[in-house]
Amino acid sequence: MIDLQKITRPNIWRLKPYSCARNEFHGTASVYLDANESPYDTPYNRYPDPLQLRVKKAISEVKGVACDSIFLGNGSDEPIDLLYRAFCEPQKDNVVAIEPTYGMYHVCADINDVEYRTVNLDENFQMSADKLLSACDEHTKLIWMCSPNNPSGNSLNRNEILKVIKNFDGIVVLDEAYIDFSSVPDILPQLPEFPNLVVLQTFSKAWASAAVRLGMAFASPEIVAILTKIKYPYNINVLTQRHALSVLENNNQLQQRVAEILEQRVLLGQRLQKLPFVEKIYPSDANFLLVKVTDANEIYQMLIEKGIVVRNRTTVTLCANCMRFTVGTREENDLLCQTLLAYAEKIKKR
Repeated sequence: MIDLQKITRPNIWRLKPYSCARNEFHGTASVYLDANESPYDTPYNRYPDPLQLRVKKAISEVKGVACDSIFLGNGSDEPIDLLYRAFCEPQKDNVVAIEPTYGMYHVCADINDVEYRTVNLDENFQMSADKLLSACDEHTKLIWMCSPNNPSGNSLNRNEILKVIKNFDGIVVLDEAYIDFSSVPDILPQLPEFPNLVVLQTFSKAWASAAVRLGMAFASPEIVAILTKIKYPYNINVLTQRHALSVLENNNQLQQRVAEILEQRVLLGQRLQKLPFVEKIYPSDANFLLVKVTDANEIYQMLIEKGIVVRNRTTVTLCANCMRFTVGTREENDLLCQTLLAYAEKIKKR
């Protein structure tokens, strides 16, 4: 069992959270005169539910996780930042993360003045649990892993993930933003086994809702309570909550769209592989492909000039001359491939 008080910042553990009007009353009423709201322009005149109870109930039914183990944030970036604020003392504690991975883990560490230690993945973008654990010391509060990983796209070895969780005394964060596209099942069914595990998922990818900014953190009720204590009172607006309820009712559409993206991922990979400047396409369990090319900077600039925006990852650790292509619609993928084929014909004539 994890000693949560021991790893939580003392001021956060002692903190008495702000209690807003909607925290003190649950249910429905005919007259609301408690929150100094305008009486006009219903429903937008009312503060949203600070605990997002209806949304959490709907997520619980889809994900099979108890409501008190669900935290909702303004994108996944909010729980990422809150984990630092809850558990890491600035200029004292540190975190350990795989490298390369999602850049906001490092940015939030810098914002919170927390040392960020990296452990490189191998040439196949796989992690070593022993190396991650060896990078920790008595001041390591968080370990960050992302599976499927970004920018590599592959799923990390589940046995190595479990080894880290079982052998670390702090909080292990597993970011599963791309899990809906993976052949590997999510780890949520095992969440009750690991009181030190936080799992991040999002509405931004498979749920096609990046614009509404809604991230999910799944953890023990005790960890969720700490995050809830330090979040802003009304962090998820009513429009986002309504949209989430709408998409959660259309789970069949999610499955259909994921199937289409996976089909397009295979076709896109096959077409890219035929291009003479493509050296390697890395295996992907996500909705994108990491592709090693002969000259990422030149190809990126050419695509930008043609109005096609991709990610140039050549400056990222282990990703020299690599580009990341999101899997789009059939028409978008066609345009990308046609543009790259035209470029290939052009350089052939040099």
